[in-house]
Amino acid sequence: MARTLIVSAERPGAYPTIRDALEIAPDGSVISIEPGVYPETVRLVGRRLSLVAAKEAGSVTIDASEARGSAVACEGGETTLQGLVLRAADYPALSVVGGRATVEKCELAARYAAAGTATDGATLTATDVKVTAGQYGLVVEDAGGLLDKCEIRDVTDDGIIVRLGANPTIRNCTVVDCGYRGLYIYQAGQPTIERCDVSNTGDVGISVAHQSSPTITESWVHDTRGVGILFGRGCGGLVEGTRIEDTAAPGIEVEDGATPTIREAQDDGHKPKVGVSAIEGSTQRDTEKVDKLLAELDSMIGLAGVKAEVRALIDEIQVNEWRRSAGLAVGAASNHLIFTGAPGTGKTTVARIYGQLLKALGVLPNGLFREVSRRDLVGQYIGHTAEKTTKVFEEALGGVLFIDEAYTLSRSAGATSDFGQEAIDTLVKLMEDHRDQVAVIVAGYTTEMLDFLDANSGLASRFAKTLEFENYAPDELVLIVRRIARNDDYLLGTGLDDALLEWFGQIERDRNFGNAREARKLLEGMRKAQSGRLRSLGRMPSRDDLRTLVLDDLLVATR
Repeated sequence: MARTLIVSAERPGAYPTIRDALEIAPDGSVISIEPGVYPETVRLVGRRLSLVAAKEAGSVTIDASEARGSAVACEGGETTLQGLVLRAADYPALSVVGGRATVEKCELAARYAAAGTATDGATLTATDVKVTAGQYGLVVEDAGGLLDKCEIRDVTDDGIIVRLGANPTIRNCTVVDCGYRGLYIYQAGQPTIERCDVSNTGDVGISVAHQSSPTITESWVHDTRGVGILFGRGCGGLVEGTRIEDTAAPGIEVEDGATPTIREAQDDGHKPKVGVSAIEGSTQRDTEKVDKLLAELDSMIGLAGVKAEVRALIDEIQVNEWRRSAGLAVGAASNHLIFTGAPGTGKTTVARIYGQLLKALGVLPNGLFREVSRRDLVGQYIGHTAEKTTKVFEEALGGVLFIDEAYTLSRSAGATSDFGQEAIDTLVKLMEDHRDQVAVIVAGYTTEMLDFLDANSGLASRFAKTLEFENYAPDELVLIVRRIARNDDYLLGTGLDDALLEWFGQIERDRNFGNAREARKLLEGMRKAQSGRLRSLGRMPSRDDLRTLVLDDLLVATR
């Protein structure tokens, strides 16, 4: 079992500095560092150790700004760093020479050197690492490994340098606001660059020189002062599925004697997520927001089955992210849902919360909610419907498109049903083309929604799940009345709860029953009855009079 040594400047019995703990730590130990700033340099030669923040990531700073050396220098061995902030001046904040280093949720910053370097055959695995300052961002020289979900910004010169035959995989990284180049690959560098976002560079986005051959796939290079990608003489490699936008012309420049293979990204509307904002990037997940939204969902009255289904969907998204991080296969997922049930059962409210959950999870960029019905999608002549439907769909990209009473689009709905069928067929194609950019939710009565799904052979397969919204029970409707009244600054008088329960228990629950709408309608009637009652008092009503609804108000409203 690994030995754990505690470092704390204040805790009695702990080691006051990291170096004190290292002097007696056997290989395999974990150095757990309490929050604080530690002005020292840490050098690990041939050691097998872990240095981890005892509390949340970013609570521990190893500051070598006033020292002649790196905050952490690893030479050989196997080192793990977790949750640390490393700062230096004229030396790299992190230096890895040979050996293996695993760096997770750390922040690196230097003044006049690279923020982090890996050299001499080292293997560097960096996940969720942020570079916030430096002459250069990360330098990988004669080394390999994986840079995953890293963010490099605000460096003076180049964001990432790969040289001397280095072959790291750079995946889901964001490189932004670099004074010179985003990525500079030279001296036979052979990196694999996947789903990266490179932007706002002072010169070229990705520069390839001196016999280098990178593989660049499904990335996005944009808003650069120089060309997007430059291949120098003698260089090769592959560029595939990569968008080049708002750069100097040409987007990809290939000098004489360069032989890269370039396969342009298809302009089919499907734009894979890139950089740390990709679904694989846990750094963009707003865990606190997710918890608040789930609490809001739980606070809704009733809907136990719906709440469980939504939580199951959120759990699946989380597990899929973990599988991706572990390098495991993840099947294609759909965010589209079917909501069935009577009106007034909370379908629109749940759809809004679901969209905000997808935003907080990093699945959708904005979570905006667009509610439409048949009249917003169906036109007046052949061809008009496809145009209207496409326009509505594109306006909803990045968020939720909620189609209420969607069954009215199917052929059985009426005389103009052919136009409705055109809307359905257009939706099916758009949902496939933009499957990662929007969540479509269709809602309506249970039986009619089955007919809607039969309107196109590919429609049912586009939706991940059907959520059934049941009618509210009488006691739940009483709670709804009470909640609406409280939100509007009203109180229910003595005996009113029992009377409301009896009333809702005897209402016929036919197709026209409105559930929560019935509760709100009844409360409006009670307010009007109260107004007439108070006007007839012959005096100025008290504050309690103005707030309280009584049994007589219910009797008048239901007469």
